[in-house]
Amino acid sequence: MHPAPSVIVFTTLSGLGFGLLIFLGLGLPDVTGMVAFVFFAIAYALAVGGLLASTFHLGHPERALKAFSQWKTSWLSREGCCAVGALVAMGLYGFGTVFLGTAWPLVGLIGALLSLATVFTTSMIYTQLKTIPRWNMPLTPALFLSFSLAGGALLAGQETVATVLLIIAGGVQLAYWVKGDQAFAASGTTLATATGLGNGGTVRAFEPPHTGTNYLLREFVHVVGRKHSQKLQVIGFALGFALPVLLLVLPFNGLMLKHIMAAVAVLSHLAGVACTRWLFFAEAEHVVGLYYGKR
Repeated sequence: MHPAPSVIVFTTLSGLGFGLLIFLGLGLPDVTGMVAFVFFAIAYALAVGGLLASTFHLGHPERALKAFSQWKTSWLSREGCCAVGALVAMGLYGFGTVFLGTAWPLVGLIGALLSLATVFTTSMIYTQLKTIPRWNMPLTPALFLSFSLAGGALLAGQETVATVLLIIAGGVQLAYWVKGDQAFAASGTTLATATGLGNGGTVRAFEPPHTGTNYLLREFVHVVGRKHSQKLQVIGFALGFALPVLLLVLPFNGLMLKHIMAAVAVLSHLAGVACTRWLFFAEAEHVVGLYYGKR
């Protein structure tokens, strides 16, 4: 699919933001006053900034509020409801820690669970699409959740937990790439099944259905070279997981140096996630590509 920048920014930033809110809701780190304010400011900037970025990919952003009414059938609507609930709950929890110096554990737990649910509902927007086999598998929500938790732990300064979660997230990413490369073939979708003409012999397209481009080709058919994809996979994995883990486990002398390396680890992880997220969309093969002879 065409990797729209707004969707990449949305899924990257909101995942990190809600991941940090999950740990803040669990009291990690246990901070109050201005320190808590800084943590909540970062979390809300990432979460809300990512959500706002997603509206730029909508054909009619002014109708976004109508999405909340379809929560019974739409994962997009459920995502919006969970996001609002999480932001309200964590806003209340943050008010207590910042201005009253008091943490309300129950409110924090509710906010953390809603934040986790927000990430899950975001992942299900893509997982439900049977027309994109690379997304239509259990590893997709596992990918979103592991990324969010690993990034959240990293931003929350939970070094030991972050190290473990980064290793898990890296493993999920590798499994997703391996499984994803086999997903289209495993789905059994071909030009013959798409046209229903498989019983008559080998089906092939006589000529392209259009002489020029159109919306479907622009949005749903995006070809990435294999070598280019492999290079980006190496870069994304190295920046997103390998380097942050290395920076977390290496012993650095001095508190200032440790803080600097932690900041580098966060920035490296952010860049790596953005890179892998670009691949997440660019490598997604929509079955409509069969109709246009792009498979």
